[in-house]
Amino acid sequence: MCRHKLLKQINTRRKEMIDVANEKGMNHKESIRLSAELDRLLNEYQQILKKDIKKTSL
Repeated sequence: MCRHKLLKQINTRRKEMIDVANEKGMNHKESIRLSAELDRLLNEYQQILKKDIKKTSL
């Protein structure tokens, strides 16, 4: 997945998580699910950045 698309998903998921947490609470199962999804997206983004750094340092 390209970085731009992934960043858009990260920002969308972050907003959804904040909205749900404000409405239902941070410990609600939907807040936790969205948080886990956001973590997964952030980890994927970090891996892409690491690969890009390796490419440019060669």
